[in-house]
Amino acid sequence: MARIVLVHGIAQEQKSADTLEAEWLPSLAGGVRLAGDAALADTLWRDARPGSARMAFYGDLFLKDGQQGGADELTEDEWALAGALAAEWLRNAAISASRETDRNRARTELALLTGAQGEEQGVRAAVRPVLNALVRLKPFARLGVAFAERVVVKALKQVTLYLTDETIRNRVQDRVAEHLGSETEVIIGHSLGSVVAYEAAHLHGRPLPLLLTLGSPLGLRTVVYERTRPQPPSVPPGVARWVNLADRDDLVAARPDLTPLFPGADGVLDSGYTVDNGAKPHEAEFYLAKRRTGEVVSAALSGR
Repeated sequence: MARIVLVHGIAQEQKSADTLEAEWLPSLAGGVRLAGDAALADTLWRDARPGSARMAFYGDLFLKDGQQGGADELTEDEWALAGALAAEWLRNAAISASRETDRNRARTELALLTGAQGEEQGVRAAVRPVLNALVRLKPFARLGVAFAERVVVKALKQVTLYLTDETIRNRVQDRVAEHLGSETEVIIGHSLGSVVAYEAAHLHGRPLPLLLTLGSPLGLRTVVYERTRPQPPSVPPGVARWVNLADRDDLVAARPDLTPLFPGADGVLDSGYTVDNGAKPHEAEFYLAKRRTGEVVSAALSGR
């Protein structure tokens, strides 16, 4: 059982709980130190007590026997969802991208895509124009269409498997439950891990001072929101405080303000805070190293 439970996101299948703890905990300690709590920062990393913060690792569940890179092939239905996911990312950029040029470009690309409907043949071919549009925006600008496609495919495949495959979902939740107990005070989830953490908080059944979600797709209606459990979505009972942080250029974080989507959020959910993660808006360690992250973790662990 752990005082702090960490839950990672997609594309971590080549790592382990130990390597991810070694990546996350120095960043989390740094955020706490920036918030002015040097003593707590030291206990999280420099003088850490074994087991006080643990990574609930589930990346290996997305590897098949003999496969090195994870299951990335999509069915036709999943390619349709990939198009919906990419289009929602593009719509999000049109509204919330930090640069006016990106907002304007996204609006232009959306208008062009609307006008081009019906011209492409096949589900996968229909996704490509959306990927071409995404790659022109800041988060993907230097990466190329091929990389953008791999990002969408991997993101959708692992998110879809978690939300639709009962065996995967149960095994992932079992991994989180191994670390949850009466002494658990904070659950931190990044990306898909924020969805896992949210559902784990519902299943936890005990008081939880803080649920912290980073770069969360919980507001992504096309793929995630209507597939979370329980339905309809709501603030997990027992959670005293839920803080959701998002970078304006983090396209995975479909909407920074989750409050309207979760009944019972008033007085519990602090959402819509914007952080700046620079050239890597979805990077977990960048979220963890922020002063805002440190402030809320310090407050939760000190009982403030």
